[in-house]
Amino acid sequence: MRDNLSASSRFDTEETNVELNCFPYSVQHNDEGVCLLVKMGPHRILLDCGMDNIASLHKGLTKSARRGSSPLPADVVLISHAHPDHARGVLALHKAFPLLPIYASEVTTKLLPLNWPEQNPTEIPQLCHALPLRSPIELQEGLVVELFPAGHLPGAVAILLTYTTEQRSYKVLYTGDFFLSNSRLVEGLRLEELRGLDVNVLIIEGTYGTSRHPHRRNQENQLAERINRAIAEYHSVILPTPALGLGQELLMLLRSHHHFTGRDLDIWVDGTVAKGCDAYLELLAYLPPSVQNFARHQPLFWDERVRPRVRRLQPERRTVVGQSPCIVLTDSTADLGEYCQPNTGPWLILVPEKIDIKINKQYLAPTTVESYLLAQHSDGPGTTQLIHNLRPQHVLFVHGSAAYLADLTSLEELQNRYHIHSPSADTLVEMPIGDTFVQPAAPETNYEGELTELATVITISLPEAITEDPRWREFADTGLIEARWQGEEIVLRGLSQRELLNQNSDRYTLSDVDCCGTCRHQRGQRCWNPVSPLYNFKVTLEGYCPAFERISTTES
Repeated sequence: MRDNLSASSRFDTEETNVELNCFPYSVQHNDEGVCLLVKMGPHRILLDCGMDNIASLHKGLTKSARRGSSPLPADVVLISHAHPDHARGVLALHKAFPLLPIYASEVTTKLLPLNWPEQNPTEIPQLCHALPLRSPIELQEGLVVELFPAGHLPGAVAILLTYTTEQRSYKVLYTGDFFLSNSRLVEGLRLEELRGLDVNVLIIEGTYGTSRHPHRRNQENQLAERINRAIAEYHSVILPTPALGLGQELLMLLRSHHHFTGRDLDIWVDGTVAKGCDAYLELLAYLPPSVQNFARHQPLFWDERVRPRVRRLQPERRTVVGQSPCIVLTDSTADLGEYCQPNTGPWLILVPEKIDIKINKQYLAPTTVESYLLAQHSDGPGTTQLIHNLRPQHVLFVHGSAAYLADLTSLEELQNRYHIHSPSADTLVEMPIGDTFVQPAAPETNYEGELTELATVITISLPEAITEDPRWREFADTGLIEARWQGEEIVLRGLSQRELLNQNSDRYTLSDVDCCGTCRHQRGQRCWNPVSPLYNFKVTLEGYCPAFERISTTES
């Protein structure tokens, strides 16, 4: 677990005795799902249950029973949304603990059964109690929950937990999966709804780390253009996708984008993606007004009259649909070899980024595999924007690769302002809350520059607002920079004279020797003095030339 304790001085030294902690059973570093046990005073709240196997909950229950605690793994369960990595363990949880109350938004309660396609829907019990949006509900004495739409998926919510004592209130906000931008079928999370909540702890997803995404419309246009080009080249296109969310977004994009409207083209939908479309149709009243208006004029999904035609794909037709260029949406777990047959034309397989989809490379028809981005989660700037709007004392990151979460926890703009946690599974996170919390000012505005590339020379142009800043002199002191990857972004940092000396050799931190190691013209073990015979040559640090000039104290 990474825990930034350098901010402890910002807390009042007299802390309350209320216990506030989080025990993660799983944090979705890979594909193990999310399941978090939050304790607020006497209350135990289980946030999501995305584990395939809930044995760890039974294990925790055994430990609690020894201490004389409740025979249930939690007092209440709250499900943020219906995706498998957050909800696939709910049915097993309900069967193991039928008296354990489980809550979710109304839309999520209706979508949950899609997590168990092998089950007869009529045999799946009523798992969840539906909670209204934007309405505080007291679940237990002193414990109030309020749900806010989180974007990402219909029914997805951010969960605000408030525990009130005689002295004060404690607030924990869990984002689940969130998305600030509007997509085709879901409105984005509204920051203005969450400002001013006075949140003490923020549990937030970090799926995309610090990556920065182009505008949503640009993502859609790039994908539509690639599909259009493939069809023009007489390729069929297959898009394996999860059952809920992305599949329906793709279908709406293909139906309404100018590259495809009115085009004599078949779009086939197969497997649980088709079941997801049916589920959306039953939830039309909960979808954005623009979608409801679209549905008044033509069917939302299934339509064989309006071009492009959208049809269900029957199993017996899988081997022949690619005989003329078409588009197929199918399950992320499907065997794509069933479609790529020798009697069909070539295929372009498009796989979404950041979703682990296994692709079998053995096909009978020619295939090309490429990836695309149609983001369903907030990117790095959106994540930090939400944090700075809420200004919590503790920020706990879950849901993302360990490397991407490490990128987020290493951001100075977060480390200098908050207690940062990124726990692994089975690691208890204590979150003491002080009576006062002095929050520094919000970070500076980001600036955009331009990059040009000519042969092996790359030039980055920065606006004057950066170079006129007093910090620029220190940044550009030596003319050398250090570059490193942070997620899918490059971070640049200026190297000082003193840092260069320390990097080059510990021996040359001494200042009483006249040598290249203490010369003001040596940078990166290379001489940059035009009057020196060593100019532009790599030098040994113990070397010397007549053009030697000592580093001044102001330079070091």
